[in-house]
Amino acid sequence: MEAKTCEHQDAALAADLNHQQVCVECEKIGSEWVHLRTCTECGNTHCCDSSVHQHARRHHEQTGHPVIQSAEPGEFWYWCYLDELYFKPQS
Repeated sequence: MEAKTCEHQDAALAADLNHQQVCVECEKIGSEWVHLRTCTECGNTHCCDSSVHQHARRHHEQTGHPVIQSAEPGEFWYWCYLDELYFKPQS
C-alpha cells in the first residue's frame, strides 16, 4: 500500500509562523476556544474543530488555504484539509 502524501507539505513546513495566543474570531464575539491552529499560508490563528465555532476549518473553507499547524506550546504537527493528512516535520 502506497503512503498517502500531501503536495502542500513542503510549503507548510517552510512557513515562518508567529503563532498568536488567541483566536481572533472568538475574541470578536466573546467566545472561548479549546485549542489554537495557525494557517501556514497567511499566518492567521483560529480555534480548532473541538471548539464551538471551528474557526480554523471555516477559514480553510472560505480561503482554500490547505494546511494548519498546531499553535499549542510543545506541539509540532500539521493537518492538511485538502488531503486529509496529518504530518510532522522530520527531525
